Amino acid sequence: MSSTTRSNAFFSPVRSLATLLRAAVLATALAAGSAAASSGPVFEPFADRPEVQAFMDRLVGEHGFSPAELQGLFRSIDPNPRVLELMDPPPRTGGRRSWRAYRQRFVERNRINAGLRFWFENETPIARASARYGVPEEIIVGIIGVETIYGRYTGSFPVAASLATLAFEFPRRADFFQRELEQFLIHARETGIDPLAVQGSYAGAIGLPQFMPSSIRHYAVDFDGDGRIDLAGSAEDAIGSVANFLAEHGWERGAPTHVAARLATGARLSPLIEAGIEPRFDATQLAAHGVRPAVDTPDETRFALIDLPNADAAPDYTLGPRNFYVLTRYNRSSFYAMAVIELGQAVRAARTRAIETASRS
Repeated sequence: MSSTTRSNAFFSPVRSLATLLRAAVLATALAAGSAAASSGPVFEPFADRPEVQAFMDRLVGEHGFSPAELQGLFRSIDPNPRVLELMDPPPRTGGRRSWRAYRQRFVERNRINAGLRFWFENETPIARASARYGVPEEIIVGIIGVETIYGRYTGSFPVAASLATLAFEFPRRADFFQRELEQFLIHARETGIDPLAVQGSYAGAIGLPQFMPSSIRHYAVDFDGDGRIDLAGSAEDAIGSVANFLAEHGWERGAPTHVAARLATGARLSPLIEAGIEPRFDATQLAAHGVRPAVDTPDETRFALIDLPNADAAPDYTLGPRNFYVLTRYNRSSFYAMAVIELGQAVRAARTRAIETASRS
């Protein structure tokens, strides 16, 4: 079901008993369809908890929500143990992080072929988004491919229940998910969607680009011009929103995403790696540690040294300028950023070959 399904009932002055019953049945059905709840502890209903009541009181006071509407919502959803399992899986035994193994999951034939179809089907909006926001076409394509295989897997968890579960049953990140739940409910009210009908990932991410609710409110755009934002049903909105997100986080038009690193014998890499992924070092500072960019770069360019571990094999290294760092604002992982880059490059290469083949026919 599209995340833009409209409802005049939610947050209206009066909500009928029939609507509440329908919402409860729908929430139960969606939860059953997304994943079978594993056996585990019995959770207290949301609406009976003091911390949830305090959350509702704050939304009433700060944002003018109806107390009755919020009570109805929280009585219509239940904690989802499967969400907690997925957020906090058991520790891995024996395995070590490997960039090459991670890469194989994303830069592979099926995903490249799906990206090729997506690019041909959405050629005009992809080009338009790239021109408007300065983000290369292959980066837009790479992100949507890594996130959902171009809309194939956008998630089947009811977002309201997922966010509430994480907001009130996941102490380590409760503050973050309470903010996201708040943003989700504001978004639902602003757009007229039924919050009980929205599906997404177990962590509450929505649509082709898997935006969290706060990102939807701050960075999503109506790129197809139909008067509403629909990241689940409109590829154009997803494309424009991805590009806008990166632009708003400081994407530098025309600048590289990464630069190959040349390492001198005896290079001192630890201080560079420990400094993190935010670009801090110019070419002179890198050279003092035995590291050089493989190509000439402007003197003012700053880099981070990105190390990509490969379990028991030698790590890979690359230099990450500003645009690499911006990619990690989408997902705070160097593996993720490199997968986006390399998938996008692979899809662009496949597209070039397809165009050349067609021109020779």
